[in-house]
Amino acid sequence: MGLISTLYKDSRTVFRFRDISMIMNEINFDLLKLKLHYYVRTGQLLNPRRGFYAKENYKPEELACLLYPPTYISLEYVLQRAGVIFQYDSAITNVSYLTRKVEIEGQTFCYRKIKGEILVNTEGIILNTNNINIATPERAFLDMLYLNKDFYFDNLHILNTKKIIRLLPLYNSQTLEKRALTLFKNDKYR
Repeated sequence: MGLISTLYKDSRTVFRFRDISMIMNEINFDLLKLKLHYYVRTGQLLNPRRGFYAKENYKPEELACLLYPPTYISLEYVLQRAGVIFQYDSAITNVSYLTRKVEIEGQTFCYRKIKGEILVNTEGIILNTNNINIATPERAFLDMLYLNKDFYFDNLHILNTKKIIRLLPLYNSQTLEKRALTLFKNDKYR
């Protein structure tokens, strides 16, 4: 089976060079690079960033999770889609091992650094088979509160306080715990 048909049969929409090498069981990297450059040149594959190849209409969330692993989508991106914050921002926000802002093909990807032991703990993160790892609204809320103590939340009714309480020990921060519980004790959010 050919390279293009194999990639298009795969459920993923974004591939790293090494992913394609493993899928095709190709150890001749120079030959594989030539093939990939041909497919990019003829418009059969996209090359959004060096070392990354994508199908047409690829999912930017998938690219976000592959750029700087380990990472997961969280913060404003998750909170606005859950209805916890109302300010619209088209950037895909991620929690990662570094802080960085990248723009690729008009899409902004923001990465915020968080402690390693928090980053690698998968509690409250939905791990999808298509490489899109995304925080639950409760995990995104705690990530935001951990990284930005003065952040304003528009609607906390949506969040499950039991899930938040269960996730709090992951951050090992009494200050965060006090801030989170204070927000929910406030009459405004009942």
